Amino acid sequence: MSVLVYTESDNGKFKKNAFEVASYASEVARQMGTTATAISINANDNESLGLYGISKVLNVANDQLNVFNAKAYAHTIAQASNKEEAKVIIISSSSDTKFLAPILAAKLEAGYIANVVAAPESTSPFIVKRTVFSNKGFAHSQINTEIKVIGVSNNSFGLVENNTSANIEDFSPSLDDTAFSIKSLEIDKVVGKATIADSEIVVSGGRGLKGPENWGMIEELAEVLGAATACSKPVSDMGWRPHSEHVGQTGKPVASNLYIAIGISGAIQHLAGVSSSKTKVVINTDPEAPFFKAADYGIVGDAFEVVPKLIEKLKEFKAQNA
Repeated sequence: MSVLVYTESDNGKFKKNAFEVASYASEVARQMGTTATAISINANDNESLGLYGISKVLNVANDQLNVFNAKAYAHTIAQASNKEEAKVIIISSSSDTKFLAPILAAKLEAGYIANVVAAPESTSPFIVKRTVFSNKGFAHSQINTEIKVIGVSNNSFGLVENNTSANIEDFSPSLDDTAFSIKSLEIDKVVGKATIADSEIVVSGGRGLKGPENWGMIEELAEVLGAATACSKPVSDMGWRPHSEHVGQTGKPVASNLYIAIGISGAIQHLAGVSSSKTKVVINTDPEAPFFKAADYGIVGDAFEVVPKLIEKLKEFKAQNA
């Protein structure tokens, strides 16, 4: 009986959150006195999971699963869980896993807790700490079902190396037409850029930039920092930036190490979606902007003056430390 963890990948490459949930599963397995097994779907380099304490990898190679399908993926993970007799299944808190988690929990008759931010306080009874009320507070929740599904918040537990030799085992789930009753007709992906979900740094712009023609300095700052670009909801609604860059409670959640908000006042919905970021920096002309109350660092000033100077200083710093 092992702890099972679903490790996400994209185009054969593991996402950062795959290694984070692997680290978390390894710690849960240690507490329970067992081992951690990963299920990998159409991913390469499965051996790399061993670096984070995974002792076995169930390798699924199935062309039908090249495109994410919540129901089919949930069926696959459920079958892996039954095979391993796993009582604890660890997943991330990505947009994909939030779709498949309820299906998986229902199929396994399992309790599901999302937004978990720390290793279990106890495994008997099973108690975990999670964020609640749009990250404004914490709850200590107990799961009483025999099987438990745990959704780990991105960038909360971190990457913990625990070098283990991972045994790779091919696994072929039985998937009939009912598993594919819902199909994706079209997928619109942003390519060639750092993604918001996987980036350590996110640079975000709001209406204070006055128009899409001024987004060059946001992209330049992001390039210097190796960051992803993002925007507030009004910006995407006006068509200045694609909806894929919209972050906040109604957009993509951000849990980066550094979040830089430029020209964003800080509406409650936006703050709720970025509050999990470890360090928040705000640049705004309005000293009364709500974002200043939530920020770790703030600059009251005109973005069109502050950002170019920031870019210049960062370039100088990088040149001196190359």
